Amino acid sequence: MAYRNKVYVAFDGDEDMNYYRMIQAWAANTHDDFKLNNAHDLNKSYDDSEEESIKKQLRVRFANSKLFILLLGEHTKNLRKFVRWEIEVAIKLELPIIVVNIDKNKRVDSERFPTKLKTNLSISVPYYEKAIKYAMDNWPDSDAHHRKITRKKCIITQIRSMII
Repeated sequence: MAYRNKVYVAFDGDEDMNYYRMIQAWAANTHDDFKLNNAHDLNKSYDDSEEESIKKQLRVRFANSKLFILLLGEHTKNLRKFVRWEIEVAIKLELPIIVVNIDKNKRVDSERFPTKLKTNLSISVPYYEKAIKYAMDNWPDSDAHHRKITRKKCIITQIRSMII
């Protein structure tokens, strides 16, 4: 099993690449404490490759990831080929999910928010370096805590239903 120390960033590659590049720039700035151990640095997937070939490369990235960031743009919700699949994999792997609103809104825009995430554990932050860093530093522990509480409630519910 791979050592999970990477951050997987998903985004609309056609519309929101500049926001992803800015996150990379923040991480590259040696005078800044924003760190991003980027899963995308593990391998390259090419746009002209077959879908399954690209997903194979993305699975390697996921296998090494401890955190999932979704850059939420205007069209992200409608991306079916890869972003929806990436969200589903992150949910299945129970990765802590941070949704970053690139419009810098502090609140979740329900019109833009992917349906799959509406019923799954995640946190939403505005697209500001400090907000993203704070979420990256703190959300994984909170995510684990919430999942633990939820599991306990499910077990208690199952036990009660067996007793009744």
